[in-house]
Amino acid sequence: MDLLSTAEFSRENPVKKDLVSTRGSNIVLVCLETGQVIPPHPEPYAVVFVVLQGKGTITSGTVEHPVQPLHLISVGKDEHRGIRCDQRMILLGIRDDVK
Repeated sequence: MDLLSTAEFSRENPVKKDLVSTRGSNIVLVCLETGQVIPPHPEPYAVVFVVLQGKGTITSGTVEHPVQPLHLISVGKDEHRGIRCDQRMILLGIRDDVK
């Protein structure tokens, strides 16, 4: 699967695309246009974000991490996570199964 050609963007909102769902994890593609924000919020699963393209900030718990391509950020279960996009971003999210 070519992840960059699979990316989809919207001017209104970030786009999350489910790519693979297995018994133990879900893999999603998250695409944000410059200026878009996913405000920090808790989720009942852990996630690892891998930045494929772009620049921005990923919140993990109470820490804000400046990110660029090939950076990896881990966020624990029930911790706040958020994304602020400074330059059009494509991220891979690998998360625990939420079923």
